[in-house]
Amino acid sequence: MTKKILLLGAGELGKEFVIAMKRLGQYVVAVDAYDHAPAMQVADEREVINMLNGDELDRLVEKHKPDLIVPEVEAIRTERLYAYEKEGYTVVPSAKATNYTMNRRSIRDLAAEELKLKTAKYTYASSLEELERGIETIGMPCVIKPLMSSSGKGQSVIKTESDIRAAWDYSQQGRAGKSDVIIEAFVDFHTEITVLTVTQYAGDTLFCPAIEHRQARGDYQESWQPSRVSEADFKTACQMADEVTQALGGAGIWGVEFFVADDGVYFSELSPRPHDTGMTTMVTQNLSEFELHARAVLGLPIPEIKLEKVGASHVILATDESMEQPTYSGIETALKNPNVEVRIFGKPVTRKYRRMGVALCGLPLGSDVNEARRQAEEAAGEVKVNDL
Repeated sequence: MTKKILLLGAGELGKEFVIAMKRLGQYVVAVDAYDHAPAMQVADEREVINMLNGDELDRLVEKHKPDLIVPEVEAIRTERLYAYEKEGYTVVPSAKATNYTMNRRSIRDLAAEELKLKTAKYTYASSLEELERGIETIGMPCVIKPLMSSSGKGQSVIKTESDIRAAWDYSQQGRAGKSDVIIEAFVDFHTEITVLTVTQYAGDTLFCPAIEHRQARGDYQESWQPSRVSEADFKTACQMADEVTQALGGAGIWGVEFFVADDGVYFSELSPRPHDTGMTTMVTQNLSEFELHARAVLGLPIPEIKLEKVGASHVILATDESMEQPTYSGIETALKNPNVEVRIFGKPVTRKYRRMGVALCGLPLGSDVNEARRQAEEAAGEVKVNDL
């Protein structure tokens, strides 16, 4: 049966989700704050609104009467989603999940206080003065993040007192505007992983093999499967992911992030949607994170999740500001490697360090994952944005 999906957020992850939905015969309306966003380019219809404006959201829901409302970004008036559920609409994975995970305070308090999961020591601040007091409590080094943000936007590591003011100013520039912040003790981790977790309307919760990843400037740079975490640490992470996703409810894929340190596994964050680091699954698994999300929200069977290749994903970044349609060179050189795929997102403008695409490398099972990382990075380096 064809369903109408209202996709709230039309970035690169939304684009791959729309493609997965279209392959299953679904009808998608892609929504974002700017026109020609990546997912709009493959959707059936598009809408441009400020999703922080609840009245505009109400208007779209009334206009399209979707079977499924699928939030894909954090800059949404999330409390409106509860009203839509009361009116009979299905929110993916649920209004509670979206509302909690779009606000770091809610999800951290749920994980640490209610579920008693292991997390870094933390506190909150709503002003520069509170931030300074919070850092005295937590100690340095520490990390601050806006409560209403994701993908590293507005995140800083504070090592000395001279870092505090700049970190506060940066935290207030996120997509959702001014925001309280969470202050976290710095975890001396050796590995950072995402466990993609699939909850179903009927059926067991499923877990993808752990994805290891690396960040720079607080933002995702590369990811790879398989990870180097031990089986015991992976099992602990899966147990934590199961607890928190069951507490939030609903069906779909979740990107659950963990730090793995010498003293154990720490819950870090949770996204109730496909995850940046999961783009590597487009070359590693029998079903990518986007196909898994589509099947889960439609209630379709997922017989198994299988790692079919060793693989890595590496970002292709813009190096300048541009109001023009971006141009790309070097794709033909990157694709001379038979193990490589290139995905250009189709974003209409560039900003410095903005992710414009990814290079993916898949190698036979048993291969050295570091070789997949090397080839993906090399391919990404061949692709130049606005370099004529």
